[in-house]
Amino acid sequence: MSQASNNRMPTLYIPHGGGPCFFMDVPPGMPADMWDRMEEHLRNIGRSLEPRPKAALVISAHWEAPHPTLNTARQPSLLFDYYGFPEHTYHLSYPVSGSPELAARVRELLAEAGIESGSNEQRGLDHGVFVPFKVIYPNADIPIVEMSLRHGLDPAEHLAIGRTLAPLRDEGVLIVGSGMSFHNLRTLLAGDGRDDDTAEAFDAWLDDAVTAPDAQTRNKLLAAWSEAPGARASHPREEHLLPLMVAAGAAGEDRGRRSYSEKLLGKALSGFQFG
Repeated sequence: MSQASNNRMPTLYIPHGGGPCFFMDVPPGMPADMWDRMEEHLRNIGRSLEPRPKAALVISAHWEAPHPTLNTARQPSLLFDYYGFPEHTYHLSYPVSGSPELAARVRELLAEAGIESGSNEQRGLDHGVFVPFKVIYPNADIPIVEMSLRHGLDPAEHLAIGRTLAPLRDEGVLIVGSGMSFHNLRTLLAGDGRDDDTAEAFDAWLDDAVTAPDAQTRNKLLAAWSEAPGARASHPREEHLLPLMVAAGAAGEDRGRRSYSEKLLGKALSGFQFG
């Protein structure tokens, strides 16, 4: 898997919404266009990314394991790991191919860095993968390998994991962290303005951290994310933020930029691209 460096893939941190949100009607009482801007952002990734990746490695907020673990299925199933949604959303399809070869390459890179990893052929692609990718690449024509977060959710560890994966970018692999930059469902769904200001403060800090002028500063800030203003109000538990660390680690010296920004039910959200 080789590709000239001038065709180096970027790394991304994308929002994946709530459950199967792009494939159902918005519940009564919520804005009818609630997910439209996020959906359009995801759609534009698939429309605009050139050259097209040979494969995608997706780190999902919805899979944690003792060690970084790779889905190795040739034809992965879907894991409908959401609850209380309309019946038809449990019959969505996304017949994407996996890539055992890419999974093996990832494990090789991790091993070279002394990072233990695992494999799983049975677990399906969870909704942090197939829901956004049904929008990004609706034809399911880019092979996908999902990788888990590591138990403990240590940000420095996930930045280090990302650093080991950087060579994949020159091999035509798109590295995507899938999460949400704000993930406090209690205050998000309350819709009463609680934490709007703290969410905005954290979003502003996160933008400053990701777009820092050098990678050393960026990674130092991200490793200490929990000290940022509004951090724990935005992420009572950090699993939806940690995919960003892998994407940032894999970015190397490439500077980050904010590629998506909006307020969802009053809470500031962002997505980022490196390279």
